[in-house]
Amino acid sequence: MQKSLRSAISFDGVGLHSGAPVRLRLVPAESGRGLWFRRTDVAPDIAWIPAIWNAVEQVELCTRIRNAAGVTVSTIEHVMAAIAGCGIHNLTIEIDGPEVPILDGSSAPFVEAILAAGLEDQAGGLRAIQVRDVIEVRNGPAYARLEPAEALEIDFQIDFSDAAIGRQAKRLSLANGTFVHELCDSRTFCRASDVEAMHARGLALGGTYENAVVVDGAVVLSPGGLRHADEAVRHKMLDALGDLALAGAPILGRYTGVRAGHALTNALLRALFARPDAIRMVEADSAMLARLPGAGLSPEDAPAFAA
Repeated sequence: MQKSLRSAISFDGVGLHSGAPVRLRLVPAESGRGLWFRRTDVAPDIAWIPAIWNAVEQVELCTRIRNAAGVTVSTIEHVMAAIAGCGIHNLTIEIDGPEVPILDGSSAPFVEAILAAGLEDQAGGLRAIQVRDVIEVRNGPAYARLEPAEALEIDFQIDFSDAAIGRQAKRLSLANGTFVHELCDSRTFCRASDVEAMHARGLALGGTYENAVVVDGAVVLSPGGLRHADEAVRHKMLDALGDLALAGAPILGRYTGVRAGHALTNALLRALFARPDAIRMVEADSAMLARLPGAGLSPEDAPAFAA
C-alpha cells in the first residue's frame, strides 16, 4: 500500500546556509500524488516544485530543486530522508522560504513528529524501482554505485584527516525501521577550519555547535560530543537516502558511496534513468513491502535524543 501522513505537522527553524527563519509543514496528500514542495511565499501558479531527481540543480554542500519558473528549495536532504525512511509516498511539503530548516542537523526531529502524527494506508498499489545492472559514476577518487539487491542497502566509506572523524565505513540494509533506529539522529558535520571559508562564500550562516557536529583535529567542539562513534559516516548514509528518495519510488538495490556527496548521488540517479534497461518497475507484494524502509514503524520507534 501507499502511505501518507494521518495529519499535518509543522516545524519552525532557520536555514543552515541562509540563516533565515523558516516554517515547514508536512501535509497529507492523496494516493498517487507523490512528493511535492510548495512555496507558500510565492504566487500560487509558480509555487510547486516536484521532489524528483531531474529537478535538482548543482550547488555546494546541499541538495536544491528548482521548477521551470526558477523557484527553488534547498537543503532538502534531511526531510527527504525522514520521509523515505518512514515509508511515506504521498506528501506536500509546504515551506515559506527557499531553505528547509536545519533543526538539530539530523532527520530525528522530522521522524519523531512523523511517527507521533501516524501514517495512513492509502488505496492503490505501490511500485518500486528494481535495479537490474551495475551503474557507477566517478569524480576522481570519489564514486557512487547502484547494483542489484533484494532491498535498499547503503554501503558508505569516508576518509577525513581530522582524527575525530578519520576513516569510517558502514553498511546497512534499510529494510523495516533501520533508518529510524540506526541513522536518523546522526547530524551534519564540518571541520572548524572550514567554517570561516564557508561564511566567506555565504554558506553555513545558520550553523551552530547545536545543529552541526564541529570537529577540530581530534576534538569534537559541539556540546555533548558525538551521538555515535561513527556519526559522520551515518550522516553521509542519511544524506544518501534523502538524495535517493528523489528517484520517485522506493529503490531495490545496493548503493555504494566512497567519498560521495549530493552531486555524485544525483549524477548516479541521472545515469540510472538514462539506462532504461537497467531498471524495472515492479508492483510491491507483501514480502517486498516488508523489506522497504518504514515498514512496521510505530510512535514507540521514535529516536531518543542525545542529552
